[in-house]
Amino acid sequence: MATRTLATAVSLAALSVRTALAGGDDAAPRQQSGTDVPNTALLKKFEAMEQRIKTLEGKLKEKEAKEKDPVAAAAAARPYYQRPATASFAAAGVALPPGKGSKDKDKKKDLFGVAESPMEGLKIGMYGEIKFGSMQNPNAGGQWQNGFDMARLVLLPTYQVSSNIVFNAEIEFEHAGSGFDNDDKLHGTAEVEQAFFDFKVNDYFNFRAPGVDIVPISFNNLYHEPTLFYSVQRPELANGLIPSTWVAPSTGFYGKIIDGLNYQFQLSQSLEDFGDDFAHRGGNGAPIPGGYAPGIDGVNALGFAHAPLGSFAQLNNTLAYTGRLSYSPPFIPGFAGSSAVYFSPDVTPRGAYADNGMPLGKNSVLIFDTEGRYRVPNTGLELRGEYVYVTFGNPANLRANNDDITNPGDNDVGKTMYGYSGEAAYHFKLGMLLGSDWEAVPFYRYTYQNLQTGGFAGADTGITTGHGQQTFHDIGLAVFPTPSLVMKLNYTKVIDRSATGAQSDSVLGGIGWLW
Repeated sequence: MATRTLATAVSLAALSVRTALAGGDDAAPRQQSGTDVPNTALLKKFEAMEQRIKTLEGKLKEKEAKEKDPVAAAAAARPYYQRPATASFAAAGVALPPGKGSKDKDKKKDLFGVAESPMEGLKIGMYGEIKFGSMQNPNAGGQWQNGFDMARLVLLPTYQVSSNIVFNAEIEFEHAGSGFDNDDKLHGTAEVEQAFFDFKVNDYFNFRAPGVDIVPISFNNLYHEPTLFYSVQRPELANGLIPSTWVAPSTGFYGKIIDGLNYQFQLSQSLEDFGDDFAHRGGNGAPIPGGYAPGIDGVNALGFAHAPLGSFAQLNNTLAYTGRLSYSPPFIPGFAGSSAVYFSPDVTPRGAYADNGMPLGKNSVLIFDTEGRYRVPNTGLELRGEYVYVTFGNPANLRANNDDITNPGDNDVGKTMYGYSGEAAYHFKLGMLLGSDWEAVPFYRYTYQNLQTGGFAGADTGITTGHGQQTFHDIGLAVFPTPSLVMKLNYTKVIDRSATGAQSDSVLGGIGWLW
């Protein structure tokens, strides 16, 4: 506000000087004298000052936007800002990074936020997270065990091919890399999680060429960077019911319907009810004999149902369809949300079988997700909520309901799965520390999910045990030295209806970043 006032004052002063030097609108023409030269110089100085104040005012607006919502500001600063879902942040007043065609020539954030790009149009960002602490191990009778996880380091290259064609990619190293042997004790992955070209036609229709992309369902699936959620682990609904990070070979289109309402449609490779490794995939494109793990079950939900991205190794010819609406209505300032539907006509792999040898037929999957985020204006209060519903066309054909030999009943699936969560957080300003404005965000999140709504529905002779009927209580604190860096600490209490109980509580700390 002070900067706006100063800008106005300087503008008025400059106008007064112009008027005085010109002798007023009704002044008679004057002969140029020797005093006109310094007067002209003075006018130019005022004009330069006026321009500097306008620049300062713009920077202040950007700073105010970050102070209002550092999470949204961090999301808007993502290097692959071209995704249509970022429109919800733009509608909320958070400025998006400039593209190649912008008048903003500042390139200092092109490479990891610190250096200029050697190639015009190229930007490289990065995010990552480190986790440490203590967790109960349900496979060890609930014993508390300490641990450390170099969870992920992700590179985010973006290249603006032309003013209307943009390439986006995400290259991820998880759990300390890809080494796996007795010496280094590492068991990680290195993978291309996203790679696609956007062809921008106009605000209302844009084409995303075939590539690897995130399935556009759930905010936490699309925006899974650690600065965008407050717990150390990703929110529970994003760990199975929505198998984040859920990516697939895909293509589609997106755009704006009206201001504050955007859409996206995606055609993708279907989920597969196959959760085992490549040693259990035959050269004929079907599971080998002798049993295999399910991709969908009553303990992990859809967590292991991803189709492979490399080679032509899919076990299913089916295409799936996803439609999403994101909205930030102007009549509810501070609110943004989305609703999405995913449908696959068949998730059964070719050659799927029960442990008794019976072939398994088709089974469709429908997923519905809706979520909302509300930052109460002029306060530090933030509220979030989400609901996920999954239904199966024929659960009797799910592998989990037909693996009596390997898992007799403890992972069975009914007709549906569902879950919901509610979260409250409050943003406290801590002032200037170590050269930046710090913020503390205590939070509490309640989550319930039921992955076993029914008993066995196939060849199994077992019954459900309640492992998948879970309640989560997450309480903790996230401290942001800047919107792009967060330090976290939280306790998670897990309750389920199994005979032994969940035995999987945790006390974890973490550091996450995004730039």
